[in-house]
Amino acid sequence: MNKNEKIELINFSCHASDYREGEHFNAFHSLGIVLSGIMELNDGQRKKQFKPGDLYSARKNHLMKFVKHPPENGDFKSLTIYFNEELLRDFSLEYKYEARTKQKSAAYICFQPNKALTSFMQSLLDYEEILNNKSDTKLILLKQKEALMLLLEYDITLKDVLFDFSEPHKVDLEAFMNKNFHFNVNLDKFACLTGRSLATFKRDFQKIFNTSPRNWLQQKRLEEALYLLTEKKQTASNIYLDLGFENLSHFSFAFKKKFGYAPTQLTDAYTFKSNINRN
Repeated sequence: MNKNEKIELINFSCHASDYREGEHFNAFHSLGIVLSGIMELNDGQRKKQFKPGDLYSARKNHLMKFVKHPPENGDFKSLTIYFNEELLRDFSLEYKYEARTKQKSAAYICFQPNKALTSFMQSLLDYEEILNNKSDTKLILLKQKEALMLLLEYDITLKDVLFDFSEPHKVDLEAFMNKNFHFNVNLDKFACLTGRSLATFKRDFQKIFNTSPRNWLQQKRLEEALYLLTEKKQTASNIYLDLGFENLSHFSFAFKKKFGYAPTQLTDAYTFKSNINRN
């Protein structure tokens, strides 16, 4: 998703079963609250679960995975308000906020309990029907600005993240890819996050890895899958999404093509051996 694509600026989420986001690239800053169930956020290095009432903020230009777990006999519910760049630039000019220092921001941050932020987010539920109708853009804009005011009241140093409009700087490509290969995003996202154009990304990638990005990603994910299946005794159904494969059948086909046998054969063999040892 690029800066000019439209998104739901205030999103009410409801899921009756476990749900994983398909795209793991944060194109915008956001503020969210869990209303029921459990929200699990994973940036590839750390994983944290958020319970009902917990507040969190996802950060622009970061890779992150979401898993939403509904409570027993209920639905997962959350509320998220997004801040696109146009809004943030206008807010910065209107209220004279600007980034003073360059901060290396995490993919997401956790908030300490805060009555003002919590009350504000919960109050948006009273506007759910109006906001879902998308007809009153002035009301949505007003609520976005109110959220920004409360965020800056909570922590004024957030201005150095929210109003930093610079593009990602060029980073060590090899280290970045080895850290983030399991994220299922388009190559243009990887290029952007490493501070390169798509053409430069592909050229640099070829020099470093001596193969194309798509081929390297496939092989790297399959090698990690083999390790998880054989050494960690994981199952194919538990790992394919975490490794960046879109569905189980695609993963199984690719795995068998590379290694000569289906991933379920490893699981079945391990189960059989375990049963024999127990008996």
